[in-house]
Amino acid sequence: MMQSRHTFRKAERLCSKKHIEALFAGDNRSLTAYPLRAVYADGKTPGGIKLLISVSKRHFKHAVDRNRVKRLIREAYRLNKGLLLDHLPEDTQLDLAFIWMSDELCDFATVETKVKTLLQRIADSQK
Repeated sequence: MMQSRHTFRKAERLCSKKHIEALFAGDNRSLTAYPLRAVYADGKTPGGIKLLISVSKRHFKHAVDRNRVKRLIREAYRLNKGLLLDHLPEDTQLDLAFIWMSDELCDFATVETKVKTLLQRIADSQK
């Protein structure tokens, strides 16, 4: 495996308001591995995977807790995105959003297991 695959650069983040609205517009697919939900759709332009991470203020009132959950998800994704990249055609973009649904903090091992599960299920659906 290449060393450069274990990165999470600015170009891999889903920032475009238009793409985010299209991702949540309706006819896109979603999967759940509690406490995470993944919503994904084929992107508008080629270029790999674009990721959005969302943790609601309704679940965690303190920003420090929301930021911790986002860091855990981001790290788990960074380490395991190869599971999805290996099954994704080169000229395709996938817009992906991870949404936290629980009111409780989880340890990294749990988050990583759930992220791996979701990435593998998305990869299987892309075949």
